[in-house]
Amino acid sequence: MRNIKEKKRILRRVNFIVIIVIILCTMQITSNKYNRSLESKKIQIVKENKNNSNKNNNQQTVKNKSNNKNNNDSKDDSKNNNQEITKNESNSKNNKKQNLKQNLLLVNRENKLDEDYFPRDLTVPNVRFLGNRNFQIKRLRRVASEALENLFQEAKKENITLLGVSGYRNYNYQINVYNNSVHRNGKEHADKYVAQPGSSEHQTGLAMDIVSTEYINLDEDFVNTKAYKWLKENCYKYGFIIRYPEEKEYITGYKFEPWHIRYVGVEVATEIMNRGITLEEYLQEIKGK
Repeated sequence: MRNIKEKKRILRRVNFIVIIVIILCTMQITSNKYNRSLESKKIQIVKENKNNSNKNNNQQTVKNKSNNKNNNDSKDDSKNNNQEITKNESNSKNNKKQNLKQNLLLVNRENKLDEDYFPRDLTVPNVRFLGNRNFQIKRLRRVASEALENLFQEAKKENITLLGVSGYRNYNYQINVYNNSVHRNGKEHADKYVAQPGSSEHQTGLAMDIVSTEYINLDEDFVNTKAYKWLKENCYKYGFIIRYPEEKEYITGYKFEPWHIRYVGVEVATEIMNRGITLEEYLQEIKGK
């Protein structure tokens, strides 16, 4: 009986130990799972952080590339703008040089224009003309046309009414003018006062014959008018010169024509009129510089 009790007691202890062992094992397993879970989460967090970091770096790289591209585009735009400005400035300078060259075109007996020379920007100035003039000969090149309008307007303020007579004349028209002069007055007279075809400044579109309401004849008596006196003192302000001045026939090749003005630009006209020289003399001087 005693042995049986002892066996039961031992069995209970063994069962208790087994239970304790099972509990401990279970706790260990649970702990391991928990640790693995934590480790897994840590790894996941590290991966996410790494991915986020890479993503941010990629985004920053893309942003930097975009900024670099924008900066490069901006630099390219700035470079293109500067090139365009430089190109425009160069074109502007070239245009000014070209315009100056055209304004100073020398036409006389020794320097003739071709039969087909034709200015492309002819326009009729908004001024009064003598009688019912032919539309074709009212025209001037645009720059001269605008300057003539200003000249006439300023003269009007001094109670002087200027009248246009003859502006642009083409080669064939000049043939008729010259032949008619020869027929009426003889060749000697025509050669003094009328340019032969190709040697007329009127073909440049920069010259205009003018009179006034007080005197409408194209002759040397125009010099005695108030209009001529004002013209001689003021025409340079608008870019015009008296093209064939008195006592300069040996240079220009033509007799004094107080009615004939020629556009050369304000700067050149100012020097020519103030110094009392001709276009031929001015061009010879700048050629020697």
